Amino acid sequence: MTYKEITDLIKTISKTNLSEFKYRNTDFEVTIRTENYSKSGSNSNIQTPMMPVSAAAPVQHIISAAPAVQPATVVEQSAAAPAAEAPAASAGADAANDNLIEVKSPIVGTFYRSASPEKPPYVKVGDSINVGDVVCIVEAMKLFNEIESEVSGKIVKVMIEDASPVEYDQVLYLVDPNA
Repeated sequence: MTYKEITDLIKTISKTNLSEFKYRNTDFEVTIRTENYSKSGSNSNIQTPMMPVSAAAPVQHIISAAPAVQPATVVEQSAAAPAAEAPAASAGADAANDNLIEVKSPIVGTFYRSASPEKPPYVKVGDSINVGDVVCIVEAMKLFNEIESEVSGKIVKVMIEDASPVEYDQVLYLVDPNA
């Protein structure tokens, strides 16, 4: 299964009410868990993000790594950061934020704003982007995946620090489509 097929599968599963999807053949195994997933009998509030699983990694390792506390903490921090900034913003700024489009991570991995430390970021605040423009890289399982924009507009805010872990569907950028 190619990377593109896996990302298409993740997008398709995310549009359904499924909580978990597993696919296995002789070469690899893919497990996708949505926010609807919960282990029966578990008292934990940790939600496991959708995550493609590679055959190169042992299944036991991946299963034990799935409910890790650190990614859940990162998601809570990133969700809390915009809320913390909201009281400081004026009413006009709130109205302007209503029409912003979120560019989200299609995979779990490590977010990089540029191709290498010596190179400039793909995009920065104030840059105009078009559909298909590379906006960042997300490293997943030693593969550097270029993330392309699905929207056109102007970058208003970078939501995550360079070289930080990202979850599936985590907001990376806010884009103003009217600019």
